[in-house]
Amino acid sequence: MSNAVARSPEGGAPLSFGEVLARVLSQEPGRLLHDWKQARQRCLSYLSALGVPAQDRGALADEAIAHALRSEPWSEGGDALSQSLAALRQLLVERYPVSGGAHAAGDRAPEFDDFVAWRLDATARRRWTRDEVPGPLPPTNATPPIVRRGMPHAELERRFFRPRTEPDVAELNGRTRTHNAPRTSGASKETSDRRLHRQTLPWTKVAVRRRLTLAALVAIPSIIASQFMLDVLPQKGGTVIEVAIVLFFAALFGWISIGFWTALLGIFTLVRRQDRFAVTLPGEEGFAPIDASVRTAIVMPICEEPVERVFAGLRAIHDSLERTGSIDRFEFFVLSDSADPATAIREEEAWLDWCRETGGFGRIFYRRRRVRLKRKSGNVADFCRRWGNRYRYMIMLDADSVMSGDALVRLVQMMEKHPTAGMIQTAPLAVYRRSMFGRVQQFTARAYGPMFCAGLHYWQLGDGQYWGHNTIIRCKPFADHCGLPPLPGKPPLGGDILSHDFVEAALMGRAGWTIWLAFDLPGSYEETPSSLLEEMKRDRRWCQGNLQHVRLLFTEGLFGAHRALFLNGALSYVSALLWFCFLLLSTAEAIQFALRTPEYFPPGPSLFPQWPVWRPDWALMLLAATCLILFLPKILSIAYIIFKTRTARAFGGVTRLLLSVPLEIVLSSLFAPIRMLFHTKFVLLNLLGRTVGWKSQPREDAETTWREAATHHGLDTVFATVWATALYGLSPDYFWWVMPVVGALILSVPISVMVSKIGLGDSVRGFGLFTIPEETDPPRELREVEANLAVAKTRTAALPPLQDDGFVRAVVDPMMNAVHRALLGKLRSLRPDIAEARGTLLDQVLAEGPGRADSRSRKVILNDPSLMDSIHRRLWQHSDAALLRRWGIGD
Repeated sequence: MSNAVARSPEGGAPLSFGEVLARVLSQEPGRLLHDWKQARQRCLSYLSALGVPAQDRGALADEAIAHALRSEPWSEGGDALSQSLAALRQLLVERYPVSGGAHAAGDRAPEFDDFVAWRLDATARRRWTRDEVPGPLPPTNATPPIVRRGMPHAELERRFFRPRTEPDVAELNGRTRTHNAPRTSGASKETSDRRLHRQTLPWTKVAVRRRLTLAALVAIPSIIASQFMLDVLPQKGGTVIEVAIVLFFAALFGWISIGFWTALLGIFTLVRRQDRFAVTLPGEEGFAPIDASVRTAIVMPICEEPVERVFAGLRAIHDSLERTGSIDRFEFFVLSDSADPATAIREEEAWLDWCRETGGFGRIFYRRRRVRLKRKSGNVADFCRRWGNRYRYMIMLDADSVMSGDALVRLVQMMEKHPTAGMIQTAPLAVYRRSMFGRVQQFTARAYGPMFCAGLHYWQLGDGQYWGHNTIIRCKPFADHCGLPPLPGKPPLGGDILSHDFVEAALMGRAGWTIWLAFDLPGSYEETPSSLLEEMKRDRRWCQGNLQHVRLLFTEGLFGAHRALFLNGALSYVSALLWFCFLLLSTAEAIQFALRTPEYFPPGPSLFPQWPVWRPDWALMLLAATCLILFLPKILSIAYIIFKTRTARAFGGVTRLLLSVPLEIVLSSLFAPIRMLFHTKFVLLNLLGRTVGWKSQPREDAETTWREAATHHGLDTVFATVWATALYGLSPDYFWWVMPVVGALILSVPISVMVSKIGLGDSVRGFGLFTIPEETDPPRELREVEANLAVAKTRTAALPPLQDDGFVRAVVDPMMNAVHRALLGKLRSLRPDIAEARGTLLDQVLAEGPGRADSRSRKVILNDPSLMDSIHRRLWQHSDAALLRRWGIGD
């Protein structure tokens, strides 16, 4: 032990270590029986965990030992370990005092002790590193001061009858209460005035004309095609089955016609290069710089998401925004609903690193809800109630969202230029997929998506959609009008509104605000599911949410466009059931025609026999018309890329682009029947009262195993095989008509497995197929996401095995323990029996190690400030080497 010195208790000259030892021998000789060598080694280990340079650890440890030797009196049950660590903590607080601003986590209340505040200061300051921050620091609060406001539930009474609306459950205490605001007999005067003003805007009359034109373009061809179908059938609609076939065909033909005409109107808009009502047009005056008083929150709600990917994207957004010079107009919020303890600690650590490296304390915030009501919509509503008054706008992101700083600034400028706009939705581009399925999906979205988005804008105009992310929202009207009450009844069609985004847009529109689609604004990106099964898991959730919208069709005050969007969303899944029923009825008709003797002379007067005749030539005409509706928009979109924008090189060149399109059509044709059967089952299960869990979508490429594929597609394969066999034996001619559908279902298992393969997707990319511009020349933001993600994964991989567990890091690591402890806030008063039970739990977890601690035990400890203080101190001063090794501590 080196000749460390200690101050005389009388404040005189420093005492040498020998003098300290002599004093102890004369006054407390029993202290020398303790293991001071182990105590010194533990101090060195703790200093190493704090990041203290190796050359300074020995002197600090010796000084702490000297202070522990001479200090009096010792605490009850104290030993060399506990006293030395206590002395070391006090020494560090005195030697490296906390700066004026870094104790700001305790500015609101004395929520934790001085050493927690010291560790927070050292963490935020990045002490003992090359990047140590000198001078006072900004507050290290994870959230800004709360400025509460109300967010009343919207009225969702129906126009024709008014069902009882169930009371909601109080978010904090679980007691039943009524709505936040009293009911009114009608809209407020402000809302009424805004609705009246909306009718005077030039786009409203144009929108009516465009929608009527679209309706006519859909209805007239559907009626003509239905007449053709009547003539195709042998009995010309003379049986119940044939009438049903014609009705289903008419509905399906009308459904695909909507997409066809939307695409054609989109091409028309793109070829003209602009629409005079496009919200992105700068006008004669242009877009003004963002005023200093305008504050915008960039909000990302997350729940059990890959932490590295979430914060890699946020960092790229932040850096891009910083390059615009407008970073001071924006603040970031990460709103977590993660329940897994390990994930929660990783999020806190990633937030802390991000703030430290960018100086983001005070403008980059993190909050994790403990009461997770209403999923994402409840998380956003909670943000609006707590901090909505701080901001004029909020930009909503998803966990996989990436947006450029230029796009963010332009969104705010557009909102400032259009004071009647309540939301502006961007058109995100799909990126980052490597599997074959993912590459096909993102190529489809990139090649054809701009056309469809332009078409949606053409007929929606100011009655657009909100897709839940990559959207700017005006905070005050959103909080005033978009609170979502539960629907009467039980799930799946009752309870919490799941697909909340369409409903929030409709409510914003009902209040007189406009919702626009910025279809031509670049710099907005998202990710798609990487496999067919992952897409179906997502679609099962979406199906349940969209079917709920049918109950809102006749809600009072909604505009017709939003009612149409509700119906459109439901039909996107119900259409699969219609298609399935159409195929079954057609099969029944074909089998009946093959087995039953024709009735040439039906009852009643008749001069001539009735000859049942199939018209395969007319059936071919209908098939050709259907193919034209399905594939012509794709051909036009590719022609637009090659001849108008001349951007084929970004898609791999003209040759590879032209090869990708037919291959995409073949693969999409194989996927369509598989999706049809899944969506049919989803709709039927929802109608039968079967609900579904709402889990986060996987954000990374995940390959489907043969076992998974057999589990999810096996029954479909058996059903399709029986269907095809029976049809081939009874009606061979009709068998070939349905073979493309049945064949895809029979091969669904290998199809699902193969298209999920990352290697196959990489090989296809190597040939230049399904290439998108964001791969040919990636924007800077996307390159930064990949770089940030690589750094984060490298950092995670470098952690010791046990330290990869976030719970272990929160307990063992002094810095992360302090950060998590500070986020918990002040100590809480507990009933004696609860405190005793938690103390017993702590003893058990501490002794058995993290490997034996279940999720519930971890949550209890992580959510209790006193337990977090206690477990960290007790673990580091424990003398059992085997116990320490279970926690990853070794002297």
